[in-house]
Amino acid sequence: MSNSSNGDTVKRTRLSPDERRMQLITLGTKMLSERALEDISVSEIAEQAGISRGLVFHYFPTVQDFHLAILRNANSTMLERTAPDRELGLLAMLRDSIERYVDYAGENHTSYRALLRGPASTAPEVVDLVDQTRDAFVAVILAEVPIPIEDADRPRLTLAMRGWIAFVEETTLTWLRRAPVTRDQLVDLLVESLLALAVSLNPALAAAFRD
Repeated sequence: MSNSSNGDTVKRTRLSPDERRMQLITLGTKMLSERALEDISVSEIAEQAGISRGLVFHYFPTVQDFHLAILRNANSTMLERTAPDRELGLLAMLRDSIERYVDYAGENHTSYRALLRGPASTAPEVVDLVDQTRDAFVAVILAEVPIPIEDADRPRLTLAMRGWIAFVEETTLTWLRRAPVTRDQLVDLLVESLLALAVSLNPALAAAFRD
């Protein structure tokens, strides 16, 4: 009887439309940490939320819309988790952010791989989302540069930072599959690769990272 009562209690839970939508996205994001995007079950999400399967589609017109909302939320969480700690010096800040990036990828390796290499990764909406995330990382990096960046040089630096981010993604994916080095060695590699790139791009920038 108590089990039935508990089930009725869940079903009677009333949320605002925004709260319900966020609840469904949060449940989906949690599920994404354990399975591939295409394996996320709308029926299972509905059951966990205590609503009908059909009501999920009141908030998300299609399964693809729901999946995209989940990916957006996961990306937003990753950006929050890797936000620079401005109480640290520049090099320590860089290392700290990369450590948190690697840790996030490790904790969410299924969704990380799904976003970059899974079946859904070639969908135009997902490609755009990944591009937006990379642009956000570039913006964060350039915002922390302690030297003036000439407008004429910004496109070159932006392009180089995009290339470095691609290197970080591929290297991290390989590490998650094979773990050929320790986590600290991986972080060292990613930090040193950016510093080496900075030397070739702008000696003053490289010196600022080292100070």
